Amino acid sequence: MSKPACAGIILAGGRSTRLAGRNKALINVGGQTILDRLAALLSSFFKPLIIVTNQPREYLLREEMIVTDLLDLRSSLTGIYSGLFHAPTSHAFVTGGDMPYLKEEMVTLILEYLEPGWDVVVPVTAAGYQPLVAVYSRRCLPVMARHLACNRCKVSGFFSEVRVREVPESRLREVDPELTSFFNINTPSDLDRLSAPAGP
Repeated sequence: MSKPACAGIILAGGRSTRLAGRNKALINVGGQTILDRLAALLSSFFKPLIIVTNQPREYLLREEMIVTDLLDLRSSLTGIYSGLFHAPTSHAFVTGGDMPYLKEEMVTLILEYLEPGWDVVVPVTAAGYQPLVAVYSRRCLPVMARHLACNRCKVSGFFSEVRVREVPESRLREVDPELTSFFNINTPSDLDRLSAPAGP
């Protein structure tokens, strides 16, 4: 069975209030911005590569497709919806623009679980779903739209209405023992953990 065509989406929504307005995607880690690290990794897997941002002027010189949120509601689900809406493929791999340690092996593993019938392929750890390192089908768009229209912004909130394939933690740890692929930057203390390119 052939794998569905898959675009790549990086959510670079904008500046974080908890980080004094810094654009997390443009934070430098090991001599390279997080966005550049992610783009270099994902471009070997996906075409096109789409960046969803509310500051498009900051990305005018980039080669990736730049799109903005279709809705005023600020949330990760809005970003996923907007990127997926513009994707020319049936599926898209989504990751946050503040996740500096996403591993190539993790992307490969998630794609191994992707088959045409699944609407979402998502890792699951002891902390729950990891919806910002996951694959979504365009079939999810109407369901996402209904949730956003009701201000229901939790990404996994619509999972019960679509076909979800989970990637278990046991498999995740085979390729990423410390699960650093899911580390993201939200607070100043997270920034302090960015001590080396190899991981927090």
